[in-house]
Amino acid sequence: MTLTVEDLTGYVERDFDADLTRFLTDRPALDDLDLSDVRPIEPFLARLPAPAAAALAAFDRLVRSGTLPEFLDVAEWSYGFDFAANDCGILDSDYETRLSDDDVYSIGADGGGNLWVVLTNGQVAIWFHEEEVLEEGTRFDNLDVFLWSYVRYEAVRDGTLDLAEVEADFLALGQDGALQPELGLLASMRA
Repeated sequence: MTLTVEDLTGYVERDFDADLTRFLTDRPALDDLDLSDVRPIEPFLARLPAPAAAALAAFDRLVRSGTLPEFLDVAEWSYGFDFAANDCGILDSDYETRLSDDDVYSIGADGGGNLWVVLTNGQVAIWFHEEEVLEEGTRFDNLDVFLWSYVRYEAVRDGTLDLAEVEADFLALGQDGALQPELGLLASMRA
């Protein structure tokens, strides 16, 4: 059966925590995060479509619970990053449209200083720190699809999941952030 984007609606609320336990074993919990100075998430949740808000709220609860294993480079500096307070600009991938903190909420990093952000339309993209732009070809339709993909990406990289078991699903989902030849998750797993 071919996996679809619609099949993953509700994934963060339903299956994400179990997949973390199943695929990312032996990772310590992020139980010492001090998120007291992190941008509040509630104003951003109000700007999202309902399914995206539900997914982000569920992810936020897990991050703040102290039970999320080391994942997605979630840290005090990468989660809820305040772009304006840090004098960082945000350009959309067209390099012309200026965005603000009201338009994105960061949920983690990629290990190279770039931030994964949720946009108000529910999509997820990478904010490239060197150019302060949402990198073209890095988007996922929504947080459910992104987190499903990223759990499997990290599991393949850790050796707890074989690429052959998920490659067809990545192709079927058709996400730019997974399929982009140079930057996509699938290209990184194949390397």
